[in-house]
Amino acid sequence: MSSIKQTGEKKLMFFSGRAYPELAEEVASHLGILTSPTTLRDFANGEIYARYQESVRGSDAFVIQSHTGPINQWIMEQLIMVDALKRASAKRITVIMPFFGYARQDKKGRGREPITARLMADLFKTAGADRLMSIDLHTSQIQGFFDGPVDHLFAMPVLVNYLKDKLDLANTTVVSPDTGRVRLSERWADTLGTPLAFIHKRRDLDVANQVKVNEVVGRVKGRTCVLIDDMIDTAGTICKAADALYEQGATDVVVAATHAVFSDPAVDRLKNSRISEVIVTNTLPIPEEKRFDNLTVLSIAPLIARAITEVFSDGSVTSMFEGDS
Repeated sequence: MSSIKQTGEKKLMFFSGRAYPELAEEVASHLGILTSPTTLRDFANGEIYARYQESVRGSDAFVIQSHTGPINQWIMEQLIMVDALKRASAKRITVIMPFFGYARQDKKGRGREPITARLMADLFKTAGADRLMSIDLHTSQIQGFFDGPVDHLFAMPVLVNYLKDKLDLANTTVVSPDTGRVRLSERWADTLGTPLAFIHKRRDLDVANQVKVNEVVGRVKGRTCVLIDDMIDTAGTICKAADALYEQGATDVVVAATHAVFSDPAVDRLKNSRISEVIVTNTLPIPEEKRFDNLTVLSIAPLIARAITEVFSDGSVTSMFEGDS
């Protein structure tokens, strides 16, 4: 079975690109369906071809694609899939991007820079998307870049439920690696019932992925610190933050992040750091060569499946997070 039908011929169809079919299959299993059969292939010059093997006319179509490397290829493939759905008369098209590519380019820090996150939203709108769904956007303002509904899902419940069983919360402090994550850290601290700390840092604007840690603000001495972030790219920020916490007397540092980008040399940095555990979700594929002993990967598939069900049944996605949206 590759679709769900409701009274009045309402039909859910679920499609996957080639970037991360394992996540799509896991989401489909939670929905109780199969991914709809799709032909996807590359021409000799690298152009992408897409065709759906079943009629999509009048369907509520959901297209999932993880924006992993090579990121531009998979974004283009998802755009082409959306265009094919629009031209085949799908009734509503929801684009699911667990990790929103180019989300860090959400504003102009200096003159003559692009706002590529806005360009991404415009591209998907032009292709025919009616709705976007993503997890832990780099900044919430990205929701306003898309002219239509945006379902901003949070991985915090998945990560928090795991940590609650592992930590002595009376001796734990939630730590934001920079001031930009303080609001998210406050939600974590409120949920766990722990104090909050943050690290003041300064980034070199002329050198990508280079961070200078300045000082720790908050109670960390003699405590277990949970460093949280939306993504780990090269792990420079996280590792320097962990070093700063140990220098201030922290007894243990655990890292929790949603998106495991793990660009080189992230894995080497994390392996050689004093961080006791790195907890991430599977919004992006993590190949075996990028896995290490103290890495824990939690599945985000049940969360995505529930959000799809809420959208399809005209339910409330916001209610999934008890008002946090």
